[in-house]
Amino acid sequence: TTGPSSDSDSSPTVESVEDNPDAGCHISRNGYYGSSIDIVEGILEVNIIQMTSIQMTESQAENSLVDFVVTCQGSLPTDVCTVVSDPTCQVSKSMVCDPIVVTDECLLTIRRAFEEPGTYCINITLGDDTSQALASALISVNRGEST
Repeated sequence: TTGPSSDSDSSPTVESVEDNPDAGCHISRNGYYGSSIDIVEGILEVNIIQMTSIQMTESQAENSLVDFVVTCQGSLPTDVCTVVSDPTCQVSKSMVCDPIVVTDECLLTIRRAFEEPGTYCINITLGDDTSQALASALISVNRGEST
């Protein structure tokens, strides 16, 4: 329970009661409780500003590669996760997470491989120790090109 103390100090007093079922006794503690709160900005927004298919030769074309150019606002991310799902964004097909180093401005390029042509839902999550932000897009991947 918390209430004002009986002395002239207006700080709240915290009293806790703990049950100890093994010994059948109660422990009472009286004292003052203090705490501090650190407010951090966090990653506020993520945007996919460009999706570009990487052109490859016929001998290299076992996977289609797509570069995603991503920006963010707020604090700088330390990791990126990409989830590739079906077009409804309901069934996850793959997830890749990587640590990243962003030094000055939050502008990065993420390259991902697609094993077969089709339409996919892409979720890109940028995170740091205190926050995460997400951007999503639908992408149609053909051999050697994407839209």
